[in-house]
Amino acid sequence: MSVDLTSKAIIVTGSSSGIGAAVARRLAGLGAGIVVNSATSAAAGHRIAAELGDAVYVQGDIGDPATAAELVAAAEERWGRLDGLINNAGVTIEVPMPDIAAVTAAHWEKVLRTNVIGTFLVSQAALPLLRQSGDGWIINITSLAGVRQTGSSLPYAVSKAALNHLTTILAKYADGGVRVNAVAPGLVDTPWTTGGISRKLACSSSRPCIVSRPLRTSRTRAWHSSLLPMRPARPS
Repeated sequence: MSVDLTSKAIIVTGSSSGIGAAVARRLAGLGAGIVVNSATSAAAGHRIAAELGDAVYVQGDIGDPATAAELVAAAEERWGRLDGLINNAGVTIEVPMPDIAAVTAAHWEKVLRTNVIGTFLVSQAALPLLRQSGDGWIINITSLAGVRQTGSSLPYAVSKAALNHLTTILAKYADGGVRVNAVAPGLVDTPWTTGGISRKLACSSSRPCIVSRPLRTSRTRAWHSSLLPMRPARPS
């Protein structure tokens, strides 16, 4: 099936590397204008935006309420519209899943602030323009850790489970024809998982351990990711 995103504007959070960068490149290749984002890695973010051509870069932590408004404003100022949002930005902590005693309140606050609250804030800010689009959509990048007892840490897994439920609620109440879905990849070979202990932690609690590459993830290969189909619905 041919997809043409010419004249469409899409925000991709956490898109200076890894899955987010692969998704941004794929969407830009289909003709979309892209808002590239990262909390840090500003140089990489600017490089990706320059590479894509029709793109702008916004540095900001999505856990900061101001960032959500800045991302949406960037799309509106550049293209006068917003058609899609990929909520990809996320963080974790490197505490083995079985080590419950090592998890602190600060760990929970860090992970939930970005993975759940930040995702909600960006979605909330984007919804008015997405409704105006007439065919607006949101895709949340969750994780198999949200549906299985696996992942890089307990707070990370719980945050992704919460994000799955947030997706279903937004799908029901977003209104205005906005579609809300989630994609839950397995372990993906990115700078986040290469060379650190995140991969070891994830693999230690999951058998078999299959590692995918970001380009394949951006095309949603079924063998390493699960799609949670969530359609817009009217409140019952």
